[in-house]
Amino acid sequence: MQLSKTQLLIFLFLCCSSFGIAAVANDEVSALLSMKAGLIDPLNSLKDWNLPENGAHCNWTGVWCNTEGHVEKLDLSHMNLSGPVSGDIQRLQSLTSLNLCCSGFSSSLPKSISNLTALKTLDVSQNSLVGEFPWGFGGAGGLTELNASSNNFSGFLPEDLGNATMLETLDLRGNFFGGSIPKSFKNLQKLKFLGLSGNSLTGEIPAELGELSSLEAMILGYNEFKGGIPMEFGNLTKLKYLDLAVGNLSGEIPAELGRLQFLETVFLYKNNFEGKIPAEIGAISSLELLDLSDNMLSGEIPAEIGELKNLQLLNVMCNQLSGSVPFGIGSLSQLSVLELWNNSFSGPLPSDLGKNAPLQWLDISSNSFSGELPSTLCNKGNLTKLILFNNAFTGPIPASLSTCLSLVRVRMQNNFLSGTIPVGLGKLERLQRLELANNNLTGAIPDDLSSSTSLSFIDVSRNHLHSSLPSTILSAPSLQTLMASNNELVGKIPDQFQDSPSLSVLDLSSNHFSGTIPASIASCERLVSLNLRNNQLTGDIPKSIAMMPTLSILDLSNNSLTGGIPENFGISPALETLNVSFNKLEGPVPENGVLRRINPSDLAGNAGLCGSVLPPCMRNPVLASRHRNVHTRNIVSGWVIGISSVLAVGLALFSARTLYKRWYSNGSCFGDSFEVGNGEWPWRLLAFQRLGFTSTDILACVKESNVIGMGATGVVYKAEISRSNTVVAVKKLWRPATDIETGSKYGYTLNVDEKIDIYSYGVVLLELLTGKRPLDPEFGESVDVVEWIRRKIKDNISLETALDPSVGNCKHVQEEMLLVLRIALLCTAKLPKDRPSMRDVITMLGEAKPRRKSSSNNNDAYAAANKDQPVFSTSPVHGLL
Repeated sequence: MQLSKTQLLIFLFLCCSSFGIAAVANDEVSALLSMKAGLIDPLNSLKDWNLPENGAHCNWTGVWCNTEGHVEKLDLSHMNLSGPVSGDIQRLQSLTSLNLCCSGFSSSLPKSISNLTALKTLDVSQNSLVGEFPWGFGGAGGLTELNASSNNFSGFLPEDLGNATMLETLDLRGNFFGGSIPKSFKNLQKLKFLGLSGNSLTGEIPAELGELSSLEAMILGYNEFKGGIPMEFGNLTKLKYLDLAVGNLSGEIPAELGRLQFLETVFLYKNNFEGKIPAEIGAISSLELLDLSDNMLSGEIPAEIGELKNLQLLNVMCNQLSGSVPFGIGSLSQLSVLELWNNSFSGPLPSDLGKNAPLQWLDISSNSFSGELPSTLCNKGNLTKLILFNNAFTGPIPASLSTCLSLVRVRMQNNFLSGTIPVGLGKLERLQRLELANNNLTGAIPDDLSSSTSLSFIDVSRNHLHSSLPSTILSAPSLQTLMASNNELVGKIPDQFQDSPSLSVLDLSSNHFSGTIPASIASCERLVSLNLRNNQLTGDIPKSIAMMPTLSILDLSNNSLTGGIPENFGISPALETLNVSFNKLEGPVPENGVLRRINPSDLAGNAGLCGSVLPPCMRNPVLASRHRNVHTRNIVSGWVIGISSVLAVGLALFSARTLYKRWYSNGSCFGDSFEVGNGEWPWRLLAFQRLGFTSTDILACVKESNVIGMGATGVVYKAEISRSNTVVAVKKLWRPATDIETGSKYGYTLNVDEKIDIYSYGVVLLELLTGKRPLDPEFGESVDVVEWIRRKIKDNISLETALDPSVGNCKHVQEEMLLVLRIALLCTAKLPKDRPSMRDVITMLGEAKPRRKSSSNNNDAYAAANKDQPVFSTSPVHGLL
């Protein structure tokens, strides 16, 4: 039967179509196999990618085809793949979804990838991709989601993305993009999520972004913008999440933000905002999280803030705010975090604060608050951190705190609190830190503190406590620091040190303790500092103390100790500071180790001590008597000769001074300076300067009362030499900390309330991270570890090469070390004003973890906004709410 022309044409078309489909399928298979050939697949995830039978590639791992057999979706996420992304991917022309998230890709993306114009979703986040992000995706008319966050892309943001008008999610956070935000982004009228934080963007934030009428989440922080927040942002009526933190922004916070009725989160911390907090913010009834900390805001907290019934977080710390806390804040039923520290607030706290709210974190330290503490702070049983130090609170410590089982830290030092320490704090199973120093507390130290299994830090010093020390307090299993100095404690020091496995600091100075020093104290293998000065202790110094493996500071001064200084103190393995002055010690001072260079003032007030740095010992009594007589005659003769010499020297100086004035006043450049100096001799910068003091004068000033600073290599003392009317600064060097367990995470003890040299601390961190010493020969002449690191940065040398290889080469360990190294570089900035505060350093160290990268698998863009928080954050909301 003959075919009609129409039937023949249909037959030929079908044959050609079949051959075309087969050709396309074969081309896609070839493209996929080409991609696999260039990949490193340690988990063998793509083991089924082999030459297939017709159409079998649609069943390969990560491959989905449409009804016509063309590859429609390619998902290679979370497979630990690495190597380059092949340019052959452009041959998958039917591809609508490409997901390469969360692997180890470290090459640049091929420019040809933008030829995939059928793409609707593209996710290459959480890799190490480099280079510029390809242009051309503006031509993908159906593109709704683009996620390239947490990579190493650089260059400018592609302006042509403004042509992808169907975009709903644009996430480019955590890269190294520079330049300004393209104004063309205003065309993305369907955009719900815009994430550009954690880059190197500059310029002003375009006011045109205020035209993004569908926007629900905007995250632009951690950049280097200039200018302020455009008032046009008040037009973003659907906005729920606004994060502009650490953006170098300035000016005033626009009142127009008060029009955003769906806004739930506002993070503006660590900028340079000035002026008052707009009262209009109190009209955002949906607001839950408000963080305005670390700015230069002034004035009072608007009373309208107390109307935010959904508010969970209020953080305005580190500003210049004043006045009282609005009463309405006390009645906020959802409030979990209230951070007000380091401002100038005054007056009492709202009396019902915490009464109806699940308050978890209250930090109002370093203000001028007064009055009594509310008894309702832990009504809901959620309070974990109560930080009130450096205020003027009065009255008793609320007894309700002793039943607050959630408490972890209580810091109330430097107030005017009175009454007794509530009984029951020792039974709080989570309480780790109790600081009540420098108040007016009386009574006893509660016995239940001894039974605590969680307390590691107790400081009740500088109060009026009058009792004996609980007999078992030293056996608290987690106790590391006990400070009870400057009280009126009596009785004997408990002999329970054999049960103190963690004790590192014990300060019982300036009390009325009597009896002997317990020998069992030597069993504290981690004790670093022991201070028992200004008590009434008697008996010998236990010899076993000298051989404690970690004891570095020992102060036994101003007691009634007898006997001699144990010989083995000189060979103590860790001892650096020893003070036994003003006791009743006698005998020769051992001439070894630390005793060979001890300050004589640390031995003063012991009439029977002699030798070493003191006058030599006289063993024969007759010779000693003769020596004293000769010594007396020498003193008298010395006075006569001395007075004559002084008169002669004075006459010579007067003559020389007269000649000096006559000589230098005639045309000499020193004439003016001599007159300005009120007749004093000018100090000249010479290589070898004649000094008017001796080492003995200096050593006499090296004591705790003269401490003016502390650095990584030692303590700085102020030395006033009265006889020469000279003031100098002296640094007493110590060995760098090496015991990680007794120091911080990186081997150095930090206390946020101490005045620590930030630069020196940064140097210590660099030394620990690199394994180098201060002036390692590897650096070159006169180059220290800081300059060595700076030169590597200047020469674009990878900082990974600077890390100590003995720590390990695990990727996450190296990433954490690099984060800490960047903190150290901040600490060692050339200009002091560019260095962070110690509190900032502690915050950054606590959060210096490998980058927590976002996931775009959730289609809800607003929900995704909360998943990826900045690496460094001052807001306690992260990980808390």
